[in-house]
Amino acid sequence: MTKRRVTLTFPAELHSEPVIYNIGQQFNLVTTIYQADLTEDRGWVVLELEGEDQDIEAGIAWAISKGVRVDTISDS
Repeated sequence: MTKRRVTLTFPAELHSEPVIYNIGQQFNLVTTIYQADLTEDRGWVVLELEGEDQDIEAGIAWAISKGVRVDTISDS
């Protein structure tokens, strides 16, 4: 199992979508939220994804296709 920490930035139109839940369910990933903030026009969350490398990559690609900005946080 691999762990990867990312920041997801959501546009306003995705605030009511269960993006994190769907990543976990559809791609068999464990998600852990470390920080989050939500305003009227955007939201962001620092999220750890745990699972197989190919599932993490597929989950990230899916989130990007939905309009979520995904930035990897370095391990340093």
